[in-house]
Amino acid sequence: MDLRLDNKVVFLTGASGGIGRAAAEAFAAEGARLVLHGQRQWDELSSWLDEQSWRERAMAVKADITDPAQLEAAFAQATDAFGRVDVCVANAGIWPPGDLTLAELDEERIRAVVEVNLLGSVWTARAFLKQLAAVGPRDDGDGACLLFTGSTAGRFGEKGHSDYAASKAGLVGLMLTLKNEIVSLDPYGRVNVVEPGWTVTDMTKRNISDPGVVQRVVRTMPVRQLARAIDIARSLVMLSSPVSARHVSGQVLTVAGGMEGRVLWEEAQVDGGDVLARLAPDA
Repeated sequence: MDLRLDNKVVFLTGASGGIGRAAAEAFAAEGARLVLHGQRQWDELSSWLDEQSWRERAMAVKADITDPAQLEAAFAQATDAFGRVDVCVANAGIWPPGDLTLAELDEERIRAVVEVNLLGSVWTARAFLKQLAAVGPRDDGDGACLLFTGSTAGRFGEKGHSDYAASKAGLVGLMLTLKNEIVSLDPYGRVNVVEPGWTVTDMTKRNISDPGVVQRVVRTMPVRQLARAIDIARSLVMLSSPVSARHVSGQVLTVAGGMEGRVLWEEAQVDGGDVLARLAPDA
């Protein structure tokens, strides 16, 4: 299927992370032009981009997503280079590894997580919509698309990570509002959320390697395997397409093996080694 993403301009935040990098590769494979955002791993992102065969239709931009002015400057760079931005994926986020109850969490960590995950997405969306207001909708009727990378923590909660769960839950309310606002700028504009569950990335590998973690995680999933970054990336690509998701807006797509937030398997029925072995080489 031709997803009609060829030469569409995709602005992707958090492009240096596991899901972000997989998304960049997936969009590039569809022929999109890419604006790849990074900050903390800027040098790694720039070096990685230089090695890609599609680098001539991509650019890297650096911005602190907690600073609205820096994000607007990054979008200005994108429109200067490519004329417009058709798809915006607000993907950047952080997940502090320490398990702490809300009573134990310090103010600094709570504010940092909310600033990046929730407000960073707000500022990203605002910058995207402001440029859409400036350039207008496409002449061909392929509507603008805004996507947020959420988390099952926002739906089911995550013990020890109330800061993260709250920041991701807020994205759903944001999406449900913006899907009604974007159509005033582009009558075919769409806004959705992709909600990953446990996904194997460099960040999570440190945690799932601990004894018993994988067994505990997949007990809530009928499909006893962890997601790969490419699984999330392909969902983002599908929802961004004016072909495969032309009439999909205001939705949350959960990519989590059927997770329901309740125990479905006894721990003795789950082999952690077997679960990890199901991961393809590109995990």
